[in-house]
Amino acid sequence: MKKIIKVVLRISFIFYFLALVVLMFLGHRGGIFSDLSLIEYIKASSNFVPFKTISTYVQAMFDGSMNADIPIKNLGGNLFMFLPMGIYLPFFIKRISKVGIFIISMIVVLFFLETVQIVSRRGSFDVDDFILNMIGALLGYGIWKMKFVQNLLK
Repeated sequence: MKKIIKVVLRISFIFYFLALVVLMFLGHRGGIFSDLSLIEYIKASSNFVPFKTISTYVQAMFDGSMNADIPIKNLGGNLFMFLPMGIYLPFFIKRISKVGIFIISMIVVLFFLETVQIVSRRGSFDVDDFILNMIGALLGYGIWKMKFVQNLLK
């Protein structure tokens, strides 16, 4: 049973990684800023104010100023997109078994991905995405650390 679970985790990681690449870099993005210089593009499509986007979406859900699907997909998608990473990262890299090392590793990974998105003009740099992705990864890490999950792998 242990070997089957490990094989399933390895195979599922490949599909997860491919889905992540498609969602973050290959999906359709609006090209309204395509004629701007990189610096102008960064200024126009970045959010460095924590909870600005999150509060906008929450407010829009309560006052009905936006179709509810948009904030739910954005907030929920960012929250759950990195939940599997909280399981895969400590599974594949044994040194990331402590929460502090996991957090530092996720900060580096998420910062790198947000930076690549903005530099490649395949998205924006949004600190709120970073926050939601981190919370999702920590939820996944919490699942990974559960005795039930650890016992499955022993």
